[in-house]
Amino acid sequence: MLVSKPASAFVLAIHGGAGVIERDQLSAGDAAAIHADLQAALDAGGQVLAAGGSALDAVQAAVVVLEESPRFNAGKGAVYTAEGTHELDASLMEGHTRRAGAVAGVRTVRNPVQLARAVMEHSPHVLLIGEGAERFADTRDDIMRVDNDWFDTDTRHAQLLQEQLREREQAESLKGAYFGTVGAVALDTHGHLAAATSTGGMTNKRYGRVGDSPLIGAGNWADDRVAVSGTGWGEFFIRCAVAHDIAARMAYGGASLQEAANTVVMAAVPALGGDGGAIAVDAQGNIALPFNTSGMYRGWIAADGSRGTAIFRD
Repeated sequence: MLVSKPASAFVLAIHGGAGVIERDQLSAGDAAAIHADLQAALDAGGQVLAAGGSALDAVQAAVVVLEESPRFNAGKGAVYTAEGTHELDASLMEGHTRRAGAVAGVRTVRNPVQLARAVMEHSPHVLLIGEGAERFADTRDDIMRVDNDWFDTDTRHAQLLQEQLREREQAESLKGAYFGTVGAVALDTHGHLAAATSTGGMTNKRYGRVGDSPLIGAGNWADDRVAVSGTGWGEFFIRCAVAHDIAARMAYGGASLQEAANTVVMAAVPALGGDGGAIAVDAQGNIALPFNTSGMYRGWIAADGSRGTAIFRD
């Protein structure tokens, strides 16, 4: 999506996961509710940017809205682990400072993206995991806590049972078990970029499995050229360093945003057997939203003020 960015313009793009559902499985009512949640996330981030706020504040605000919805695999809608609990991951990064914060495997933090922000701003670290991240959250009065069963939903429980049945039947394909991450990328009126990503991980995950979402450079990246948030089969996004690879192709190879994003998402990831999508915005206000799955929940506010949401390709 190429634009001519006015000096005072801002840009925002969001995603609610790639490959999460087939067209014939999505009712009109569910589709309408998803579009409404995506619009609410655009409203939250867009209001920050329209008031001259930072890209970092905008991506956090947008992701919090998505974490509060049961329709996405993050926050309230987080999938179940094999033990029937929830473990959540999140990260965010500010482009012009390269500051970053991330958490993985948290169980009682209502909005993990807010804890990731606290790690960035109130600790000397980038990534905290499990019990350590929970203890850090204990030191922060501004981090809302909930019991782990607050994340329970009937839909996610049904998905857990279905995945466990698939596992018992030893089906070969794992595609579909890894999707549902949420994220946001933004360019503010000051010319700064930021990205945020949040997820409940993989349905039926074991052994403290962590995917790409809290890993800077894999599921999340921002610098002074581009901001990227990924969604897909995390193991492959890690192996491809998807978010940073998009940035590197622009920085070192001179690729445009669309060229870089398409090459990584549509070629590099599938070449290894993975799938998924990404959202990205560059410093000129261009937006890229590539995905190689049946669909990707997504929304955008372009530099010219136009906005929209979509689920499938058409």
